[in-house]
Formats: sequence, C-alpha cells, structure tokens
Amino acid sequence: MEKLLSVVVSVYNEEQALPLFYQTVKPVLEKLGWDYEILFINDGSRDNSLEILRELAAQDDHVKVIGFSRNFGHEAAMIAGIDYACGDGIVCMDADLQHPPSCLPEIVKKLEDNCGVITMVRTQNASAGVVKNITSAGFYWLINTLSDVEFEPNASDFFAISRQAADVLRKNYREKVRFLRGYVQNIGFSRAAIRYEAQERAAGESKYSIRKLFTFSINTILCFSNLPLKLGIYAGGLAALMGIAVMVYTLCTRQGAPSGYATIVILNCFMFAVLFLIVGIIGEYMAILFSELKDRPIYIVEEMRNVGEKQKK
Repeated sequence: MEKLLSVVVSVYNEEQALPLFYQTVKPVLEKLGWDYEILFINDGSRDNSLEILRELAAQDDHVKVIGFSRNFGHEAAMIAGIDYACGDGIVCMDADLQHPPSCLPEIVKKLEDNCGVITMVRTQNASAGVVKNITSAGFYWLINTLSDVEFEPNASDFFAISRQAADVLRKNYREKVRFLRGYVQNIGFSRAAIRYEAQERAAGESKYSIRKLFTFSINTILCFSNLPLKLGIYAGGLAALMGIAVMVYTLCTRQGAPSGYATIVILNCFMFAVLFLIVGIIGEYMAILFSELKDRPIYIVEEMRNVGEKQKK
C-alpha cells in the first residue's frame, strides 16, 4: 500500500505567497513516490488567503483546507494540522517558502528509515539581521540553561514526524501555552537532523513582531522550566542571608544607632524572607492548577474543504 505524506502549512495573510508556494511544492511532491495531501490551516487571515485556498481545494483533491473562526496563532495552526493529518509522515512548514520544499525528498528518506522525528536546523537565515541571529542564539542558550530538556539550537517550526509520534502529540501535550518544536524534541523516538538554509520570504512580511517574539520566548521558558517559580524561594534565602549579615553588623555597631533600629532592621529582613518563601511555594501550586483551570480550546474550526472527520481537538 502506498504511503501518504501530509504537508501541514500554517497560513496567516499569505495571499501573495500561496500561489507560488503551491506551484513550487506540488512538483516536488509528485516525484516523491508517496501519495500526498497538502493541508492548509487558515489561521484567521484578514486578506484573500482563504479565497485562494478554496480555489486550490476546488481544483485539486490533494489540497485540504481548515479555516479557523479567528486567529489562534501559528502554534495552534500546526497543532490543528497534526490533528487532522492522515499521513504516515507529517511535515510542518510555512507558506512563505523560507522552508524550502526541496528538502522534502531528504525528509521522506529519513521517514523511510523509520525516523520518528526529523528536526530541521537552520544554518543560515537570509531574511534575518544580526540582531535577530544574536537574540535567537541567546534564546536557545537560555532555554537550554534553565530547562532539563536539551534543545537543538536553531531548530525551526519546519519539522517532520511519523504517524506514531503524531499520535502522541494528539493524545498528550495539549497544554494551552505551547512550544511545539520543543514538544517534538521532547517526545523521544528515533531522531534525525537535517540542516538547511532558510530562504528569503517569497512575499509579504514576517508576522512575528518583537513583542510577539518576546512573549513567545517567555511562554517557552514557562513551558519547559519551573525555575522562575523558584525565584521566590531563592530570593527568600538571599534576603535571610542579608538579614543575618545586617543583624551582625547592627549588633556590632549599634552604639550610635537610634533606639529600636536593630529590631526594625532585623524584623524587616526576616519578614521579607518569609514572604518571598511563601510566594514561591504558592507559585508552585498555582502553576500546576492554572495551566488546566481555564481549559479553553486550542483552536476552533469554522470550515473545512476536502477534509474528513476530525481526529481530536
């Protein structure tokens, strides 16, 4: 039986890039020796992206379209693509052609070698400046320092997974605050890395502003590290040590101090130490409860084209 490759493409305001992406990726897929589906996830686009996708789906049964009710974000779009994909192998990539379709044959070869996870690692990014490259390197250094999980530096949202790995992501790893490329590197299975050079955007501009990148970085750290929650405990310990130091200094030099000065200083330091300690402990419990408390959907589907019954939301 011929194997099926699912190509998941997140789309947000990509009306200029979509026709070129389709024209570029389809000839590559036709030569792979696998059957294929191109699963476009329209993440609440405000331009004509959805209309273009409807036209593609009408003329090509290989094209499947899922439209969100609003913009839920790139991570949610990729998760939805994995949820609805039917392939023996699933490739997630962007519609702007920064993720080169020419890498697909090598990805398929790795899948045929029974690799569960294929990580695509950028060697160069033609559209990124010096600042972005420096901040990207700094981000991976920081997350690898804080987290127990070792992440591949410069790994991107361009990756591939087997059906077995996809089933794990469908049934588990359903957190509301997500770092999907981190989950992919954390689920285990046999892994391989393919290096590629990110191309210039085919059209349009990046949807990630500095603010969004900063928020994404913070969320990533919170997903994979509980160290921020423990800062209260560390601050309490530091305050206690400072209190002892101030106490010793005050007791040794109190001859010239006003009456009651030593008592006030010592009590302040002690109470701040206790306060930070309690805040740290409460933070540990709140982090566990809050992640599951709201339980809102990761995404909401408004329409589908050429797509069968969904698997799991």
